Amino acid sequence: MTLRRSRPLVVVAGLLVAGIVMLSWTQTWFTVHLRAGSAVVATVTADGSKTVPQYTALAIASLALFLALTIAGRVLRVVLAVVEVLLGVAVVVTGASALRDPVASARAAIGEVAGVSDLAGVRRVVSSVDVTAWPAVGIAGGVLAVVLGIVVLFVQRAWPGPSRKYGAATAGAAADARATATQRDAVTDWDDLSAGTDPTDPSADGPHGADRTPSADGERAGTATVDAVGLEHGDRPTTPEQNEEHREQH
Repeated sequence: MTLRRSRPLVVVAGLLVAGIVMLSWTQTWFTVHLRAGSAVVATVTADGSKTVPQYTALAIASLALFLALTIAGRVLRVVLAVVEVLLGVAVVVTGASALRDPVASARAAIGEVAGVSDLAGVRRVVSSVDVTAWPAVGIAGGVLAVVLGIVVLFVQRAWPGPSRKYGAATAGAAADARATATQRDAVTDWDDLSAGTDPTDPSADGPHGADRTPSADGERAGTATVDAVGLEHGDRPTTPEQNEEHREQH
Protein backbone atom coordinates (compact mmCIF):
# COMPACT_ATOMS: atom_id res chain seq x y z
CA MET A 1 0.00 0.00 0.00
CA THR A 2 1.35 3.41 -0.99
CA LEU A 3 1.36 6.43 1.29
CA ARG A 4 -1.34 8.02 -0.86
CA ARG A 5 -3.72 5.20 0.04
CA SER A 6 -2.66 4.84 3.66
CA ARG A 7 -5.36 7.08 5.13
CA PRO A 8 -7.95 4.31 5.75
CA LEU A 9 -5.33 2.21 7.53
CA VAL A 10 -4.24 5.14 9.70
CA VAL A 11 -7.84 6.00 10.58
CA VAL A 12 -8.60 2.39 11.58
CA ALA A 13 -5.43 2.26 13.67
CA GLY A 14 -6.42 5.49 15.41
CA LEU A 15 -9.87 4.13 16.22
CA LEU A 16 -8.30 0.96 17.64
CA VAL A 17 -5.90 2.97 19.82
CA ALA A 18 -8.77 5.08 21.18
CA GLY A 19 -10.66 1.85 21.82
CA ILE A 20 -7.71 0.49 23.83
CA VAL A 21 -7.72 3.57 26.05
CA MET A 22 -11.49 3.33 26.52
CA LEU A 23 -11.27 -0.38 27.34
CA SER A 24 -8.58 0.29 29.92
CA TRP A 25 -10.85 2.90 31.50
CA THR A 26 -13.57 0.28 32.07
CA GLN A 27 -11.33 -2.33 33.74
CA THR A 28 -10.00 -2.78 37.27
CA TRP A 29 -6.74 -0.98 37.90
CA PHE A 30 -6.11 -1.57 41.62
CA THR A 31 -7.23 -3.99 44.29
CA VAL A 32 -6.82 -2.29 47.66
CA HIS A 33 -6.53 -4.37 50.84
CA LEU A 34 -7.79 -2.63 53.98
CA ARG A 35 -6.68 -3.09 57.55
CA ALA A 36 -8.79 -5.36 59.71
CA GLY A 37 -11.64 -3.56 61.42
CA SER A 38 -11.29 -0.37 59.35
CA ALA A 39 -14.25 -1.18 57.11
CA VAL A 40 -17.01 -3.73 56.61
CA VAL A 41 -15.11 -5.18 53.63
CA ALA A 42 -11.54 -6.36 53.41
CA THR A 43 -10.77 -5.30 49.82
CA VAL A 44 -11.79 -2.50 47.48
CA THR A 45 -11.51 -2.65 43.69
CA ALA A 46 -10.86 0.60 41.83
CA ASP A 47 -11.45 0.62 38.09
CA GLY A 48 -10.31 3.17 35.56
CA SER A 49 -13.50 5.23 35.86
CA LYS A 50 -12.51 6.04 39.48
CA THR A 51 -8.74 6.26 39.12
CA VAL A 52 -8.41 7.95 35.70
CA PRO A 53 -11.80 9.54 34.88
CA GLN A 54 -10.08 11.71 32.25
CA TYR A 55 -9.58 8.71 29.98
CA THR A 56 -13.13 8.69 28.71
CA ALA A 57 -12.94 12.30 27.46
CA LEU A 58 -9.49 11.73 25.93
CA ALA A 59 -10.61 8.54 24.15
CA ILE A 60 -13.77 10.15 22.76
CA ALA A 61 -11.77 13.13 21.54
CA SER A 62 -9.34 10.79 19.77
CA LEU A 63 -12.21 8.89 18.14
CA ALA A 64 -13.73 12.12 16.82
CA LEU A 65 -10.31 13.28 15.62
CA PHE A 66 -9.67 10.25 13.44
CA LEU A 67 -13.18 10.39 12.02
CA ALA A 68 -12.52 14.01 11.08
CA LEU A 69 -9.33 12.96 9.29
CA THR A 70 -11.43 11.19 6.66
CA ILE A 71 -12.66 14.53 5.25
CA ALA A 72 -10.08 17.02 6.50
CA GLY A 73 -7.92 19.13 4.19
CA ARG A 74 -4.15 19.40 4.37
CA VAL A 75 -3.94 22.25 6.89
CA LEU A 76 -6.57 20.74 9.16
CA ARG A 77 -4.82 17.37 9.02
CA VAL A 78 -1.66 18.94 10.42
CA VAL A 79 -3.65 20.52 13.26
CA LEU A 80 -5.40 17.22 14.03
CA ALA A 81 -2.09 15.36 14.06
CA VAL A 82 -0.66 17.77 16.63
CA VAL A 83 -3.80 17.47 18.73
CA GLU A 84 -3.54 13.66 18.62
CA VAL A 85 0.03 13.87 19.94
CA LEU A 86 -1.17 16.06 22.80
CA LEU A 87 -4.02 13.66 23.59
CA GLY A 88 -1.57 10.76 23.72
CA VAL A 89 0.73 12.67 26.04
CA ALA A 90 -2.24 13.43 28.32
CA VAL A 91 -3.15 9.73 28.45
CA VAL A 92 0.41 8.75 29.34
CA VAL A 93 0.81 11.43 32.02
CA THR A 94 -2.57 10.68 33.61
CA GLY A 95 -1.97 6.91 33.68
CA ALA A 96 1.58 7.25 35.01
CA SER A 97 0.38 9.59 37.76
CA ALA A 98 -2.27 7.09 38.86
CA LEU A 99 0.24 4.24 38.76
CA ARG A 100 2.76 6.21 40.81
CA ASP A 101 0.31 6.69 43.73
CA PRO A 102 -2.47 4.07 43.62
CA VAL A 103 -3.86 4.99 47.04
CA ALA A 104 -4.37 8.61 46.08
CA SER A 105 -5.94 7.57 42.78
CA ALA A 106 -8.32 5.14 44.49
CA ARG A 107 -9.14 7.49 47.36
CA ALA A 108 -12.75 7.98 46.29
CA ALA A 109 -13.41 4.23 46.10
CA ILE A 110 -11.69 3.60 49.45
CA GLY A 111 -13.45 6.46 51.18
CA GLU A 112 -16.88 5.11 50.22
CA VAL A 113 -16.37 1.93 52.24
CA ALA A 114 -14.01 3.18 54.97
CA GLY A 115 -15.94 6.33 55.82
CA VAL A 116 -12.96 8.66 55.43
CA SER A 117 -12.41 11.43 52.94
CA ASP A 118 -8.99 12.96 53.56
CA LEU A 119 -5.97 11.36 51.96
CA ALA A 120 -4.14 10.87 55.26
CA GLY A 121 -7.09 8.93 56.70
CA VAL A 122 -7.32 6.82 53.57
CA ARG A 123 -3.63 5.90 53.78
CA ARG A 124 -4.09 4.77 57.40
CA VAL A 125 -6.74 2.20 56.53
CA VAL A 126 -4.87 0.73 53.55
CA SER A 127 -2.55 -2.22 54.18
CA SER A 128 -1.50 -3.05 50.60
CA VAL A 129 -2.41 -2.49 46.95
CA ASP A 130 -2.39 -4.97 44.07
CA VAL A 131 -1.85 -3.44 40.62
CA THR A 132 -3.37 -5.10 37.55
CA ALA A 133 -2.07 -4.96 33.99
CA TRP A 134 -4.67 -2.45 32.80
CA PRO A 135 -2.77 0.69 33.86
CA ALA A 136 0.08 -0.45 31.61
CA VAL A 137 -2.41 -1.11 28.79
CA GLY A 138 -3.82 2.41 29.12
CA ILE A 139 -0.36 3.97 29.16
CA ALA A 140 0.63 1.89 26.13
CA GLY A 141 -2.46 3.21 24.34
CA GLY A 142 -1.27 6.74 25.06
CA VAL A 143 2.18 5.98 23.66
CA LEU A 144 0.62 4.52 20.52
CA ALA A 145 -1.52 7.65 20.17
CA VAL A 146 1.60 9.83 20.28
CA VAL A 147 3.34 7.67 17.67
CA LEU A 148 0.27 7.63 15.46
CA GLY A 149 -0.04 11.42 15.65
CA ILE A 150 3.56 11.78 14.49
CA VAL A 151 2.93 9.31 11.67
CA VAL A 152 -0.10 11.30 10.53
CA LEU A 153 1.95 14.48 10.58
CA PHE A 154 4.32 13.05 7.96
CA VAL A 155 2.22 10.74 5.80
CA GLN A 156 -0.74 13.11 5.41
CA ARG A 157 1.22 15.08 2.80
CA ALA A 158 0.66 12.26 0.32
CA TRP A 159 -3.08 11.98 0.99
CA PRO A 160 -5.45 13.42 -1.60
CA GLY A 161 -7.46 16.41 -0.45
CA PRO A 162 -11.24 16.75 -0.62
CA SER A 163 -11.13 20.21 -2.22
CA ARG A 164 -11.56 19.06 -5.82
CA LYS A 165 -14.61 16.89 -5.16
CA TYR A 166 -16.34 19.39 -2.89
CA GLY A 167 -15.35 22.29 -5.13
CA ALA A 168 -16.99 20.59 -8.12
CA ALA A 169 -20.13 19.93 -6.10
CA THR A 170 -20.25 23.55 -4.96
CA ALA A 171 -19.76 24.84 -8.51
CA GLY A 172 -22.54 22.56 -9.77
CA ALA A 173 -24.91 23.78 -7.08
CA ALA A 174 -24.12 27.41 -7.92
CA ALA A 175 -24.76 26.77 -11.63
CA ASP A 176 -28.11 25.16 -10.84
CA ALA A 177 -29.04 28.13 -8.67
CA ARG A 178 -28.18 30.57 -11.48
CA ALA A 179 -30.18 28.55 -13.98
CA THR A 180 -33.18 28.49 -11.66
CA ALA A 181 -32.93 32.24 -11.07
CA THR A 182 -33.05 33.00 -14.82
CA GLN A 183 -36.07 30.80 -15.58
CA ARG A 184 -39.30 32.66 -16.36
CA ASP A 185 -42.89 31.53 -16.78
CA ALA A 186 -46.11 32.92 -18.20
CA VAL A 187 -47.34 34.21 -14.82
CA THR A 188 -44.17 36.22 -14.29
CA ASP A 189 -44.33 37.69 -17.80
CA TRP A 190 -48.01 38.59 -17.34
CA ASP A 191 -47.24 40.36 -14.05
CA ASP A 192 -44.54 42.39 -15.78
CA LEU A 193 -46.87 43.34 -18.64
CA SER A 194 -49.58 44.37 -16.16
CA ALA A 195 -47.05 46.64 -14.48
CA GLY A 196 -46.20 48.25 -17.83
CA THR A 197 -42.82 46.53 -18.14
CA ASP A 198 -41.37 44.70 -21.12
CA PRO A 199 -40.53 41.19 -19.76
CA THR A 200 -37.90 40.69 -22.47
CA ASP A 201 -35.89 43.71 -21.31
CA PRO A 202 -33.58 42.61 -18.44
CA SER A 203 -32.97 46.23 -17.43
CA ALA A 204 -36.62 47.28 -17.35
CA ASP A 205 -38.29 48.76 -14.31
CA GLY A 206 -40.84 46.68 -12.45
CA PRO A 207 -41.13 43.91 -9.92
CA HIS A 208 -39.01 41.53 -12.05
CA GLY A 209 -36.69 43.96 -13.77
CA ALA A 210 -33.67 45.90 -12.74
CA ASP A 211 -34.12 49.39 -11.37
CA ARG A 212 -33.04 52.15 -13.70
CA THR A 213 -32.29 55.75 -12.78
CA PRO A 214 -32.22 58.29 -15.63
CA SER A 215 -28.87 59.87 -16.04
CA ALA A 216 -28.28 63.59 -15.92
CA ASP A 217 -27.58 63.61 -19.69
CA GLY A 218 -30.92 61.92 -20.34
CA GLU A 219 -32.76 64.51 -18.27
CA ARG A 220 -31.10 67.34 -20.15
CA ALA A 221 -31.92 65.70 -23.47
CA GLY A 222 -35.58 65.32 -22.49
CA THR A 223 -35.81 68.95 -21.41
CA ALA A 224 -34.24 70.10 -24.66
CA THR A 225 -36.79 68.07 -26.64
CA VAL A 226 -39.71 69.61 -24.74
CA ASP A 227 -38.37 73.11 -25.33
CA ALA A 228 -37.97 72.39 -29.00
CA VAL A 229 -41.57 71.14 -29.30
CA GLY A 230 -42.88 74.28 -27.55
CA LEU A 231 -41.35 76.47 -30.27
CA GLU A 232 -42.94 76.83 -33.69
CA HIS A 233 -40.93 75.44 -36.63
CA GLY A 234 -37.95 74.91 -34.33
CA ASP A 235 -37.23 78.69 -34.15
CA ARG A 236 -35.47 79.68 -30.97
CA PRO A 237 -35.15 83.26 -29.62
CA THR A 238 -31.58 84.33 -29.64
CA THR A 239 -31.91 87.96 -28.38
CA PRO A 240 -33.84 89.59 -25.50
CA GLU A 241 -36.19 91.32 -28.00
CA GLN A 242 -36.99 88.01 -29.64
CA ASN A 243 -37.61 86.46 -26.24
CA GLU A 244 -40.07 89.24 -25.35
CA GLU A 245 -41.84 88.90 -28.71
CA HIS A 246 -42.06 85.17 -28.24
CA ARG A 247 -43.69 85.55 -24.80
CA GLU A 248 -46.26 88.05 -26.16
CA GLN A 249 -47.20 85.65 -28.95
CA HIS A 250 -47.86 82.92 -26.42
